Amino acid sequence: MLHSYYTVKGYGKHEINIQKSRFIAYIDRATTEAEAQDFIQKIKKQNWDATHNCSAYIIGENDQIQKTSDDGEPSGTAGVPILEVLKKKHLKDTVVVITRYFGGIKLGAGGLIRAYGKSTSEGLQSTGIVERKLVRVMHTKIDYTWLGKVENELHSSIYQIKEIKYIDAVEIETYVEESQTPQFTEWMTELTNGQAQISEGNMEYLEENV
Repeated sequence: MLHSYYTVKGYGKHEINIQKSRFIAYIDRATTEAEAQDFIQKIKKQNWDATHNCSAYIIGENDQIQKTSDDGEPSGTAGVPILEVLKKKHLKDTVVVITRYFGGIKLGAGGLIRAYGKSTSEGLQSTGIVERKLVRVMHTKIDYTWLGKVENELHSSIYQIKEIKYIDAVEIETYVEESQTPQFTEWMTELTNGQAQISEGNMEYLEENV
């Protein structure tokens, strides 16, 4: 698993107009090629009357799956420019469909490359990009009398609370970077005068807006 990587926040849609043609960017996250293809077909079906539905996606830890489609535009003027923007922004697990409704003015090869690139860039900016960081979930079990103090200290610390479970005792799940788990354990032990039961949980991805 990658220590960290960039991807899109989720589904997004953004439209621009260039020389009377409408370019609509549809963007989503896709972790498999099947998910990417399903998204592309869904957008194509939704915009069946469009002049073109061009697409590109990049998937996998090592970007091992990269596909493009010009969907009738001159070869290399649509799918590749879309993919190049994804690569330039170092995005993974991302699929983009640019729907074009032709406005009557031909853009030429250079104009098309710029148009599809611009539509992708603005679509990504509108949708939002996140960094996914691999972190450890730390479990801290404490008596209810410690809850107020521990929760307040966590809120003002560098650590992010995932969840608080209220059972016979309180169990606080906290996201901690792997390199900081010894410091977290020591800090929590001191904070509770050794009254906390601290254990390591699974590794998970924590998303932060870029």
